[in-house]
Amino acid sequence: MALTIGIDVGGTKIAAGVVDTEGVIHRMVRRDTPSHDARRVENVIAELVRELADTHPVQAVGIGAAGFVAADLSTVLFAPNLAWRNEPLGEVVEAACGLPTVVENDANAAAWGEARFGAGRTGQTVVVLTVGTGIGGGIVVDGVLHRGKFGVAAEFGHLNVEPHGRRCGCGNHGCWERYASGRALVREAQDLANVSPGFAADLLARAGGRADAITGLHITAAAQEGDPAALECFRVIGSWLGHGMADIAAFFDPDLFIIGGGVCEAGELLRGPAAAAFENRLTGRAHRPVAEVRLAELGANVGIVGAADLARERVLGLAHNGSRVSGGVQCPIG
Repeated sequence: MALTIGIDVGGTKIAAGVVDTEGVIHRMVRRDTPSHDARRVENVIAELVRELADTHPVQAVGIGAAGFVAADLSTVLFAPNLAWRNEPLGEVVEAACGLPTVVENDANAAAWGEARFGAGRTGQTVVVLTVGTGIGGGIVVDGVLHRGKFGVAAEFGHLNVEPHGRRCGCGNHGCWERYASGRALVREAQDLANVSPGFAADLLARAGGRADAITGLHITAAAQEGDPAALECFRVIGSWLGHGMADIAAFFDPDLFIIGGGVCEAGELLRGPAAAAFENRLTGRAHRPVAEVRLAELGANVGIVGAADLARERVLGLAHNGSRVSGGVQCPIG
């Protein structure tokens, strides 16, 4: 059984694991992310690889990084939180560790993990949305991860859903993630508490009476207990999420949407309003099949599993049945 290492590089932590061909993690290690020093981040990644390689016969490394990853699957073109600009990350780690290394966008890695081992196993055209601070995602069609010509496809969070709307960190206005992300959920709750403190009394009580101290955890806990203000916040964010999903469906006509990321821990509180808004807004909805909307299954470690499996395919050329694939190209799931 070919073992590979998957690494998830986040803004606060770097997590790495040894993963087998069934998506099972055999060992995990973590370090804090020295996010202000790109060279130190690379050193930490190399240290984690060497630590895992000392105890397991690993054959390749896959790294999921938040940012634009070039078509060479090695160069990080732009990573806003880690100060990487045209950084040959794959080459650096490979030289430091002596193992072939593949770099992929972290949301693409998560999408691949869910499509291979999670909620997308039965899908043919699968769109995965990672709803956290922003919105990321990935597209898997007939078992192939769609990256686009230049490697930066599926930047869903920057779809324009509101012309001249809220300013986004990307420099544009009205991007989807400004209305349907974890950050948007908190903003909605804080605004609601400021304009209707009586209605949002429970949320304010959880935050010590300060609207600006309301967090996502406060909102989720209150909603799970039936607080109407918190439920209204999820309805608003879910509606925006479904709005964008309908636009994506107009492009890709998927049979399956998967909602992952930190906000999906709220479960049906998010999925329900999103699915309802998606179906209501879908073009020609009375005359076409409607894609299923599921919650992700693999949890916080999905990026590790996905990155490791992509390394197995692209470097080792191993298909999912263990056979060889010429040139290590992507192959259909099955």
